[in-house]
Amino acid sequence: MITLRPSQERGHAEHGWLKSHHSFSFAEYYDPQHMGFGPLRVINDDWIAPAMGFGTHPHQNMEIITYVLEGAIAHKDSMGNGSTIRPGNVQYMSAGTGVRHSEFNPANNEHTRLLQIWIQPDQLGGEPLYGEKEFSREEKQGRLRLVVSGDGADGSIKIRQNARLQIGLFDADERQEVALATDRLTYVHVARGELQVNGISLREGDAVMMSAEEKLVLEQGKQAEVLVFDLPH
Repeated sequence: MITLRPSQERGHAEHGWLKSHHSFSFAEYYDPQHMGFGPLRVINDDWIAPAMGFGTHPHQNMEIITYVLEGAIAHKDSMGNGSTIRPGNVQYMSAGTGVRHSEFNPANNEHTRLLQIWIQPDQLGGEPLYGEKEFSREEKQGRLRLVVSGDGADGSIKIRQNARLQIGLFDADERQEVALATDRLTYVHVARGELQVNGISLREGDAVMMSAEEKLVLEQGKQAEVLVFDLPH
């Protein structure tokens, strides 16, 4: 079964310095039909104004993944980590028993665009963890690159959940077909460009939710950047 999640049906928040689209219920946006998909709880497409950002705030019992599309984000946390994340970098923070952090756009003249992703862990508590890794365009061009997994396979970042996140760039005649386990869930989010997913044409911000499907086919991309989540029920 494949269910389309059109971009325009997502929640939207406008805070002046922050513009955000919510794939699932978040903050003031509440939709009982879209509370998450398996353990995938949040995909926020955030646009952050120059020299603005999120002040220090807490998190607990959540796997948090940040993927920058444009600009940069400066991160500081209560574990002592401080770094600037740029396009191509994947940042991971397991909140565990509790962590505090801040995120700011360090530029004075350009916006930052990022995807903030929350995945519920398969166990509560645990010591907070932090990690980041860069994945080049070459690793993602015309194919899916595993960037996050529950076992750290293929040089991916290890998280506390039996879930996998792959990211790919597809253009022109580039195509990939992937066999799917029918007892798993698949969530495909087009971050940029256009892409055909199992014969369905998607544009920026569109997504599809898939269950009991045997294969995933990505093709006919137009400068597409796509995130593919493999999830337990």
